[in-house]
Amino acid sequence: MIHKMKLQESPFERIKNGTKTVEFRLYDEKRSKIKIGDQIEFSKLPDLQETILVDVLDLYREDTFENLFKKLFTDEDEIKKKTKSMYQYYSPDEEKQYGVVGIKISSISSGFRYT
Repeated sequence: MIHKMKLQESPFERIKNGTKTVEFRLYDEKRSKIKIGDQIEFSKLPDLQETILVDVLDLYREDTFENLFKKLFTDEDEIKKKTKSMYQYYSPDEEKQYGVVGIKISSISSGFRYT
């Protein structure tokens, strides 16, 4: 199954060049449908003209971003910084309501959409 998501320019480019291998999201209704072996098509904001297709290799589920980052990283300062940065996008109430997921990905292809 192919899932579609939008992504800001910086993380999109990091996925494209292979330096970002885990995408962090709320485990909401849309993300709860993602399974290992599925694919995700990310569209780059703001114009959504460029896309990248990735394979889902693994899923890391936790109740909070802090706990998820503690599972994946060892540096306490990095964990705090990453946790704080996620609150730019998601509120603590949303985090509590849905839980969170780290989606381990591997890039397949990228391209432009012409409309």
